Amino acid sequence: MNHRIARWAVYFLCLVLDITVAVGIYRGYLSGWILLPVAVGLTILTLYDRFQRTHALLRNYPALGRLRYLLENIRPEMRQYFFESDTDGRPFSRRQRSVVYQRAKDVKQTVAFGALADMYEPGYEWASHTAFPVKVKPEALRVTIGNEQCSQPYDASLLNISAMSYGALSKTAVLSLNGGAQIGEFAHNTGEGGISPYHLENGGALIWQIGTGYFGCRDEAGNFSPAVFEAAAAAPSVKMIELKLSQGAKPGKGGVLPAAKNTPEIAAIRKVKPGVSVLSPAAHTAFSNEYEMLAFLQQMRKLSGGKPVGFKLCVGRADEFERICTAMVNTGIYPDFITVDGAEGGTGAAPLEFTDSIGMPLYDALAMVVNMLKHYNLKKHIRILASGKIITGFDIMKVLALGADAAYSARGMMLALGCIQALQCDSGSCPVGVATQDPTLYRGVNVADKRIRVANYHRNTIYALAELMGACGFTSAEKVQPEALFRRVTRTDIRSYAEIYGPRLSKAGAPLYPEQIAHN
Repeated sequence: MNHRIARWAVYFLCLVLDITVAVGIYRGYLSGWILLPVAVGLTILTLYDRFQRTHALLRNYPALGRLRYLLENIRPEMRQYFFESDTDGRPFSRRQRSVVYQRAKDVKQTVAFGALADMYEPGYEWASHTAFPVKVKPEALRVTIGNEQCSQPYDASLLNISAMSYGALSKTAVLSLNGGAQIGEFAHNTGEGGISPYHLENGGALIWQIGTGYFGCRDEAGNFSPAVFEAAAAAPSVKMIELKLSQGAKPGKGGVLPAAKNTPEIAAIRKVKPGVSVLSPAAHTAFSNEYEMLAFLQQMRKLSGGKPVGFKLCVGRADEFERICTAMVNTGIYPDFITVDGAEGGTGAAPLEFTDSIGMPLYDALAMVVNMLKHYNLKKHIRILASGKIITGFDIMKVLALGADAAYSARGMMLALGCIQALQCDSGSCPVGVATQDPTLYRGVNVADKRIRVANYHRNTIYALAELMGACGFTSAEKVQPEALFRRVTRTDIRSYAEIYGPRLSKAGAPLYPEQIAHN
């Protein structure tokens, strides 16, 4: 494989250089003495990088990996350095990426020479502060998830690890994420790949995601197995159950575990055949409509001993979500939480058309879901979790303003873990050992160090959220209001979040669907 050739190239170079120097010195050539410092320096650098335990990239690619850091340091300090378009076209800031690294390493996070964003360009967002700031305790930024139908509510952090499966991620990555969750007392979503031993080893709180493949709770035919689910859900680490209807990166489409990643161990965890590509179907087989889905949620709540249950979706059709709300009213079955995943969410592998063109963006979907739940008097029963490019404390405050009660982060946690966005997630050759099942690569992830970085990132981001809320005069998450956040929609037009995302009702008082708003 190419990545293995690249890894061994530096060792071969050192060997050839050392032999050349030794022969030259033995024969009395001047060139041997000239090359001696180079040979010794390169050999020492290679050995140091190979055995240090802080940087996975350098451990996996000694000396060679330093080219990446060199290129980063010599880039010109231009506007393009700090702001670029991510894969879905939404502005993604290298400055934000730098903030994650700084928070994970628990180092200085201040910036000189003021803001680097162009505050007069459309899309710029800010919050209005108060002349009389308040003190917000970071440790108080938690929310209880579990309504009157739940007997084991969970006290959740406002920031948690988004769904990423073992199989897509390596065992050392999962151990690091869950270890960080245990240290920081926040939750770790398992992803739809089931509960692995690495999710349980550190004892961090888990949100067990059940996808269309029912991995970890299926029978031999691939259907949901109540008995297998009940046994797994009884684990003390499992705090919540999340039923995945769809995800933002590829809504309406199932996932794929490549055969190369489907090891015997992973197959045993997922209860599938090893060594073959495993497809998750687009739709569930345990239910086919909103009433059956609510009954299924109630069944999982009962089988889990009363733990909080909810569902995750990337909103497609608002009328379908309204039918779900109507079914809740008619049946009296209320999920404890709903996860709204924006179409801007990421994944290791998704078709381009799905990533770019399917699903509702997070803020529009979040506003619609919250407004619909309030209209049907359901919001008091249900907590809302938001997911989709949430990285900073300001990102969390924005979704709180739109009605979310807590948030997930995937890319923020991945960056804290050591991801360098090499975009090799589905290839099995992730250079930092995060998204691979190659032991020669994932051994580069030092769990003892990376779990601390994950916990640091979470702690510092929650601290930043508390400071932002205090600066704006919000004493609790429930009091964050959309009127305090603003977006420049043109160079001369400014609107608040309340104006952009506020309730849009017809003359009869019913929520309007996005396609109806322009004609109302």
